[in-house]
Amino acid sequence: VTVEPLSGVHEGVSIISLSRPAARNAIGRQLLRELAEALDTVRQERTTRCVLVRSVVPGVFCAGADLKERATMSQSEAAEFVSRIRRTFTELQDLPMPTLAVVEGLALGGGAELALACDIRVMGSGASMAFPEAQLGIIPGAGGTQRLPRLVGASRAKELIFTGRRVTAAEALDMRLAEHVVPDDQVGGVYNRALQLAEQMVRSAPLSLRQAKVAVNRGLEVDLHTGLAMEEALYAQLLPTRDRLEGLKAFAEKRKPDYKGE
Repeated sequence: VTVEPLSGVHEGVSIISLSRPAARNAIGRQLLRELAEALDTVRQERTTRCVLVRSVVPGVFCAGADLKERATMSQSEAAEFVSRIRRTFTELQDLPMPTLAVVEGLALGGGAELALACDIRVMGSGASMAFPEAQLGIIPGAGGTQRLPRLVGASRAKELIFTGRRVTAAEALDMRLAEHVVPDDQVGGVYNRALQLAEQMVRSAPLSLRQAKVAVNRGLEVDLHTGLAMEEALYAQLLPTRDRLEGLKAFAEKRKPDYKGE
C-alpha cells in the first residue's frame, strides 16, 4: 500500500494504491497494517483535501480477505484480525476529508466493504461487487451488514448478502451502490473520472468539506430535528474562519478563492 500526494492542478489530492498482485490485493496482515499506516499519513497531512483509494493490479480492486492466511489462524486470532479490519475500515470512513473508491475489476467480500467505507464509489463498466461471506460460513464482518443497507435499503442488502451474487456496475449504479460508472474503453478510464471529481472537491474550502462530511455522516444516525441542530452548530463553527471571509472576498472580486484551511 502506497500513498502519493499529487501536485499541480491536482494538488490537495492523495492517492492510496493497493498493490499485491500475487494475491489479487487480498487483505492479509501486512496489507492491513500498511493500509492503516496510509490512513494515518493522510489524516495527519494538512494539505490533503481528498483521498482516492485504488488498485494498481489489473482486473481487481480487492478480492477480500486472504483466506489462505486466515486458515492458519486460530479462532481467537481470526476474530481479532477481523476486528482490526473493521476498525481500519471505520478509520477510513471517519477520515475528515472526502474519499473516493476507484473500483475496477472485482471487489469481493472485504474488498466490497472497503469500497463501502469510502464516501463515493466510481466503477468501471466491467467491474462487479459481491458479498459472498454467507457461502463461506460467515457474514460480512468489516461493516458490510451496516453500511450496505444504509446505501441500498434493508431488503436489497439482505438479498445481496443472502445470495452472495455478483452485482454488475450498471446494477450498482441503479441501486445506488455506486455513484458513477465509466465505460472501460473511455480514454483515461475510471481513475481519471475519479480524479476529475476530486479536482472539483478540492476547490471547496477544506474546513467546509470536513464539516459537511460530519454533518451528513452523523445526521444519518439521528432524527431530523437533532440533525438540524447539529448542522446549525457545525455551520456556526465556520463563521469565524478566515476561509469564509476569503470566499466572500473572492466572490466579490470575481476570482478563485485561495483557501488555507483556517
